[in-house]
Amino acid sequence: MVYVPPHPLIQHWLGVVRDRHTPAALFRPALSELGRWLTYEAVRRDWLPLTATTVETPLAPAAATFIDPTVPMVLVPILRAGLALLEGSQNLLPLARVYHFGVVRDETTLTPTVYLNKLPAQLDPQTRVLLLDPMLATGGTAMAALEALVARGAQPAYIRVVAVIAAPPALQKITSHYPQVQIYTAGIDEALNEKGFIVPGLGDAGDRSFGTENG
Repeated sequence: MVYVPPHPLIQHWLGVVRDRHTPAALFRPALSELGRWLTYEAVRRDWLPLTATTVETPLAPAAATFIDPTVPMVLVPILRAGLALLEGSQNLLPLARVYHFGVVRDETTLTPTVYLNKLPAQLDPQTRVLLLDPMLATGGTAMAALEALVARGAQPAYIRVVAVIAAPPALQKITSHYPQVQIYTAGIDEALNEKGFIVPGLGDAGDRSFGTENG
């Protein structure tokens, strides 16, 4: 299932990151804001486990609902640009554990290669996972992360992908292999160019986040 939330703040920050004139000093905070608002949307629908209890206000007892602390939550940012999304997600889910996942894509074949995998050997099957992958282009990077997560016990029904922009090839690949995984993206663009970049997209999210376009 793919969701494109119509929230005005999501659309505003999407416009900021699309603009080629946005400097890195603003681009990265804009990605962080998208991480925050897309995470807000991603956890709204039956993802966060809740527990009911009673608390004492200064005046009297009152019913209260909290996120169940016994159910693990995990954030998995795809390096590098996923780190900017992570900043926004962590503000909403400060108790979630963070496991970094690094993937590099061959510029000729577009084949992804995992160069860093900090996932634990085993995940509790009840673990809620938020996969932070800014650009879903060919889908290779997200698929590599999803395969690693599922191999370690993560349940697709509890995995949600947060992306800034997605393209049809990636969405088709992910939903065909993992139909229970929900994807939340600020926008869906129509095509990829010959280098596998989303068009119109926003360029290289990692380079623009860290000011290394010409480095």
